[in-house]
Amino acid sequence: MTQPKRNTYRLLLALGLSLSLQAWAAPEKPDLKLGFIKLTDMAPLAVALERGYFEDEGLYVQLEAQANWKVLLDRVIDGQLDGAHMLAGQALGASIGIGTQAAMQTAFVMDLNGNACTVSNAVWQHIASSVARNNEGKPQYPISADKLQPALTAKTKQGKKLQFGMVFPVSSHNYELRYWLAAGGIHPGYYAPQTGDNSGQLKADVLLSVTPPPQMPATMEAGTIDGYCVGEPWNQQAVLRDLGVPLVTNYDIHTNLAEKIFGVSQNWAERYPQTHFHLIKALIRAGHWLDANNNANRAAAAKLISQPYYVGADEKVIANSMSGVFAYARDDVRPTPDFNVFFRYHATYPYYSDAIWYLSQMRRWGQISEAKPDSWYQDIARQVFQPALYQQAAKALIAEGKLSAADFPDFANESGYRSIDATRFIDGKKFDATAPNAYLQQFAIGLKD
Repeated sequence: MTQPKRNTYRLLLALGLSLSLQAWAAPEKPDLKLGFIKLTDMAPLAVALERGYFEDEGLYVQLEAQANWKVLLDRVIDGQLDGAHMLAGQALGASIGIGTQAAMQTAFVMDLNGNACTVSNAVWQHIASSVARNNEGKPQYPISADKLQPALTAKTKQGKKLQFGMVFPVSSHNYELRYWLAAGGIHPGYYAPQTGDNSGQLKADVLLSVTPPPQMPATMEAGTIDGYCVGEPWNQQAVLRDLGVPLVTNYDIHTNLAEKIFGVSQNWAERYPQTHFHLIKALIRAGHWLDANNNANRAAAAKLISQPYYVGADEKVIANSMSGVFAYARDDVRPTPDFNVFFRYHATYPYYSDAIWYLSQMRRWGQISEAKPDSWYQDIARQVFQPALYQQAAKALIAEGKLSAADFPDFANESGYRSIDATRFIDGKKFDATAPNAYLQQFAIGLKD
């Protein structure tokens, strides 16, 4: 594509006009390097590569595992990576200057759900007797965080506090762990960036700290942390290695909010709009394949990502959650059909409301240091989440006969906001994304505006 044409397309984007004129143009940058963390929900990237969806779009992609979320984000920002499997909160956090200041965008959600909170065997021994049991004598899940009180008391007698790992300060895992703890009356601590305190442990009953996902089981085994919230396969690995017990999945904490996204820098998106468009097309096809025919392809996906250059975990461990079951113990495997969702429920669509929920949690726990009007939340969501690009990619796939209109939201009537009842929370609270400040007022623990 010539430079004058590129400039014309960028101008059209800036004016907010339809991308339909660009829909069939070739990518400006066909050779790409994309990053990921070794988690089950990187699967759409591996599927898009291995099934040829990237090549169908004229893209030649190299996937590269990253050491941790910070390294991944930094490399996307400085251009070493063209884009990456990314925490939904990372794109939002960076765009408003939490930790790192850089304008980011996403037009594709990698998945919904997929996390759990696991405690060590030592913590389980303190709380097991107080946990309700079903008719088979097995624990009733989810287990409320208030059941942690005996373990908290035992730690207090030692002059210590329970310590939990989460994967990053703006990760879903951090907010889900905090939500679960607070719903059980346990204060997870505040951030106070205005005073230079970014520990997130101010007034905390339980101390939360960052631990890279692949290191969590070993770190818990060593006694450095007492539990963690993480994606798969690292909860299932704890079960199969007899290191700990999952107490709650994030599907129990909240249903169907964006988990990981495919993130790019705004500069990259503006420079390579066609490349971005073709990437989203390929990833939509990958998400669809992962959920097609009632998850019929999940076994093949588990085998694929078990390879060492992808997730590098035992295929059986990965398959536990990928195949619609979840092991709470070796002898306690339960159906969890929506533990990993890659396409159904319009999982891949970047809803503004999901972005606003993450921003509300950043404010609730003090990462956003000052109260913001409701309009601010809406504006940031629209800057970062890009449903218009997603819609154009989806329409192109429909036109090509690769997917059907029934696979997607009704774009003609789609507002970008889920209905209030679309997401269920463990504490019964209702989330209205049009009124985030009123939402924050509902909580006994957390900042109120």
